[in-house]
Amino acid sequence: MDLITKSVKGTQDVLPKESYKWQFIEKIMREEANAHSFKEIRTPVFEHTELFQRSVGDTTDVVQKEMYTFNTKGEDSITLRPEGTAGSARAILEHGVYNDGYPIKAYYFTSCYRYEKPQKGRLREFHQFGMEVYGAASYFADAEVICAADSIFKRLGVKGLNLEINSIGCPNCRANYHKALKEYFAEHTSELCETCLSRLEKNPMRILDCKSPICSKIAEKAPTVLDYICDDCREHFEGVKKCLDSVGIEYTVNPTIVRGLDYYTRTVFEFVSSSIGAQGTVCGGGRYDGLIEELGGQHTPSLGYAIGIERLLLLLEAQGIEIPAAPTCDIYIAGLGEKAQLKSFELVKTVRSSSLSAECDIVGRSLKAQMKYADKIGAKFSIVLGDSEIESGKAQLKNMETGEKTEISLGENFFSDFYNVYIQSQFAVK
Repeated sequence: MDLITKSVKGTQDVLPKESYKWQFIEKIMREEANAHSFKEIRTPVFEHTELFQRSVGDTTDVVQKEMYTFNTKGEDSITLRPEGTAGSARAILEHGVYNDGYPIKAYYFTSCYRYEKPQKGRLREFHQFGMEVYGAASYFADAEVICAADSIFKRLGVKGLNLEINSIGCPNCRANYHKALKEYFAEHTSELCETCLSRLEKNPMRILDCKSPICSKIAEKAPTVLDYICDDCREHFEGVKKCLDSVGIEYTVNPTIVRGLDYYTRTVFEFVSSSIGAQGTVCGGGRYDGLIEELGGQHTPSLGYAIGIERLLLLLEAQGIEIPAAPTCDIYIAGLGEKAQLKSFELVKTVRSSSLSAECDIVGRSLKAQMKYADKIGAKFSIVLGDSEIESGKAQLKNMETGEKTEISLGENFFSDFYNVYIQSQFAVK
């Protein structure tokens, strides 16, 4: 029979046999967020289009080419979020979270949507983990979020990941840099792509981020932003480097990093790997001191980063880093006959109430099939219940790895009997 439909191009399913990998990574990310006193924020999957036009920037590829935008029945223009920061900033501002005091530290897990050519490490629906700080102007805040990302990668055992940092200055010192870029790129107008020609007057820094091979080649010899940043921005950048040096985090200053979104100011950074091909940027972030103000709030120094989860999984696979296997079933209770099946159902409920994993037959299998299934799901222990076990109130608990059997009660002492054997087996494994 032919399928009615399949998944949309540029999306992928995370199946049960793979989801444990996501859960493991997310667990480490949550633990690091908690260690740094960040609290989770959740925002809608779609926002008013103007939010991204104002924050991300109408000269960026994201806004010009990649957003999923549609009109509602009420003729409102709505866009599926292409990144996580703008929605978080909007929520912080709209709900007055700043009244709780600064700094505001928030983290998120989010799905994002961009209409791009699907390829390895680049999907149309992708997922990010991000950390955001609002109300912190100090360079110590920049170093803290970089350290938080670095801690995640180190806990996962990632090797050969290069931290690249840069400063793109503040709006004031960038004016001179924009002037220098315009003068440089004006000499190459006949070679620039149509999109970059439109950027030349509005935001020439966006040309540095163009994916066209020709424009990228021209951009290689363009003036570098570090030659134009003001004294305050230079002092801030030196402070970031000093903090990273103090905790032994290695980095490379890469003056070509500008990031792809307009809201960035001052510090920008990327964690880059050569293990997964062209899409090697696994994490990117920086400051966006003008973002809250751009959205209608007071000037609020802000910063953060996002890690692409799909790319991170590709990186772990490429480096042969094994993620701990998913937990298996603690006990399978097989039943022969209606009374035994009913008792199995009751005992499984007892085990599950104590946060252990238990299974019984719910599809009408034979005993042989039930035990085969118990093996398949990796059950640590099993019990077979029949009429004699029900009558005696006792059954044999079998260790599925060693074959050792222990008689236990099916009455009120059932769980304590089982748990004692279970705990002893855990110590034996260790």
